[in-house]
Amino acid sequence: MKTELHFPARSGKLVSFPPSEMLVRVLYHDHCFDGAASAAFFSRFIKAGDSSGRCFPVHGDGAHGIPTFDPALFDGDENAIVDFKYASDPHLTWWFDHHQSAFLNAADQEHFQRDTSGRKLYDASYKSCTAFIHDVARDRFGFHAPDLDDLVHWSLIIDGAQYPDAKTAVELGAPAMKLTLVIEAAKGSGIVQKIIGWMQHRQLSDIIAETGDSGVV
Repeated sequence: MKTELHFPARSGKLVSFPPSEMLVRVLYHDHCFDGAASAAFFSRFIKAGDSSGRCFPVHGDGAHGIPTFDPALFDGDENAIVDFKYASDPHLTWWFDHHQSAFLNAADQEHFQRDTSGRKLYDASYKSCTAFIHDVARDRFGFHAPDLDDLVHWSLIIDGAQYPDAKTAVELGAPAMKLTLVIEAAKGSGIVQKIIGWMQHRQLSDIIAETGDSGVV
């Protein structure tokens, strides 16, 4: 049986999930810093309702020319896609994206435009999907996570190529820049999924120290 998020009347703020075990599936753009950061921020946001009795598996895709997710992956009580193309699958409950190529075809775009859930959101004006999720979670649901501000900041710099100067872009000295190399060079999704878990509560400098520049854990 599907379960729903609980919100107080007219506040738009996330209160809690019902007291039952839930499976929340988070699908994201793999081998991409913004994809990983988006999955981490969204997971932290959803967990704010109730941290007990729920599983949050993440699954990356899209880095190797695959335009859609396998429908079998939409097996959760809540199924989210972040930083990747829209899916018209009836089991999709959350979607955030900012890419110009967010819709695989006109039918998907029309399906999105008919949605009235308020949980499938698109804004191509954002430089990063992480920042988009951050603003929606704050403005619509009253969610704040100041310890993730650095993650949001670097998602804008990296995904939006908003480097302060050429030296910063070339030298790759900041922890976030080093972590980007680890994520992009990772073989498979195992290390990326570990990083997503760490991103939810740890600073980027701590994560790169954990992985090393080579991505070996």
